[in-house]
Amino acid sequence: MIVGIDIGTQSLKAVITADDLSVKGEASVKYEPSFPRPGWAEQNPLLWESGLRQAVSESLRQARCKPSDVKVLGIAGQLDGCVAVDRDGFPLAPCLIWMDRRAVNEVPSRMAELVRSRTGIVPDASHMAAKMRWLLFHLDNARDIHRFHQPVSYLVMRLTGRHVLDHAVASTSMLYSLKDSDYDPELLKVFKIDREFLPDIAPAWDVAGTLTEAGSALCGLPAGIPVTVGTGDDYSTPLGAGLVRPGRFVSVLGTAEVVGALDFTPKIDRSGLLETHRYFGDCFFIENPGWLSGGAVEWFVKTWRLTGLEEMNRLAETAPLGSDGVLFLPSLSGAMAPEWIESARGCFYGLTAAHSSAHMARAVLEGCAFAMLDVLQRLNSMDVSVESILLLGGGAKSLTWAKIRSDMSGLLATVPSRVDTSPVGAAMLAAVAGGLQPNLEKCAELVADEEQSIEPSLKNHILYEAAHARQLKLFDCLRPMYR
Repeated sequence: MIVGIDIGTQSLKAVITADDLSVKGEASVKYEPSFPRPGWAEQNPLLWESGLRQAVSESLRQARCKPSDVKVLGIAGQLDGCVAVDRDGFPLAPCLIWMDRRAVNEVPSRMAELVRSRTGIVPDASHMAAKMRWLLFHLDNARDIHRFHQPVSYLVMRLTGRHVLDHAVASTSMLYSLKDSDYDPELLKVFKIDREFLPDIAPAWDVAGTLTEAGSALCGLPAGIPVTVGTGDDYSTPLGAGLVRPGRFVSVLGTAEVVGALDFTPKIDRSGLLETHRYFGDCFFIENPGWLSGGAVEWFVKTWRLTGLEEMNRLAETAPLGSDGVLFLPSLSGAMAPEWIESARGCFYGLTAAHSSAHMARAVLEGCAFAMLDVLQRLNSMDVSVESILLLGGGAKSLTWAKIRSDMSGLLATVPSRVDTSPVGAAMLAAVAGGLQPNLEKCAELVADEEQSIEPSLKNHILYEAAHARQLKLFDCLRPMYR
């Protein structure tokens, strides 16, 4: 049996699969991030550790398996976090998670073109290098920092004792050269980061090490089980849906909405909307790493005291396409589309006394989808192959949202029966690491799933083109407010 783990922003998930990657049991443990100040977002790494044993135990129970049946463990999880640890591997402070932007002053604007050309990513306070700089300057016990980790490499270290992350995760750091497949010496100098603070880099499907006695105590599995290097959820999620070759546009509707497509060449978006990351094999993932999309839905549900996404869908379906002129900018933690502007904030526009919560519910769904459309149009301009949309993540369960996205894009949208695929992607990497499967291409064949297809409406597509133009105009008109 194989264990696949996903360290999410709102929960830790575990799946138990057979050697053929069929899921036999799954479980999740909920927790929350904290927001101590505007622009700050943290999470205690001990939440991941405490949730790990519980999620693994429950998934084993569902699968009717014993811990001794497990052959290999794979880990995936949230990207762009930064955890400072001491020499014993214990966290010195909360993890600065992906939506934390406190390190805005640590991004050297004069080096923006160097960063973009070397790394393929947008110089931004959300990335690891900026957060490392902030922690080095502001952490009271900064002298005790031994390593910096992202969430996945942190948990791998706690389980195996090894400091290592994969190429895809490293490529989000602002320190990784796409050309050289290693940390870039010049960028290390720009950010004044000693390489000794950084984990090693290895393929995601390599064995990082085996469970130590301490690691065994954390997860409840026997010591000696191999643990993979693992990867970030931007990559494990499409991988877990079987995406190993170009041709499909992926929209992952999680807390953040990650959108992008694969290409065989590391194309760089000079406009700064998209980032280029290492993927698996000979592919690159050209993506926008996401805005609060599922997070915006969760915010709306809580604020309007709804019972959940299903009630929001029912409300939204009673409002007409275009929400009778109501627009929503999904910039609740800064704008990521149509531009990256960390000081931008979300808003509703166009409200009158004739509008209701139904119009606002639909506007939230449409506003997040308009941001997806911004990314899709940029990919088209870069000649990245896109033939259909693959919807994943918890938000993909909303067929209302899926229809909106199909109509907006004019593309066929597909929703597999399993939409939470990140832990399956982690299990795929583990299957290869443990020699249970020959390669990821074979794994992709095994996880192929039945898909529900949503055809676009040409009439609706034309109407959405006009609404999208209004959305872009609103974003531009609010630009003076962002400053």
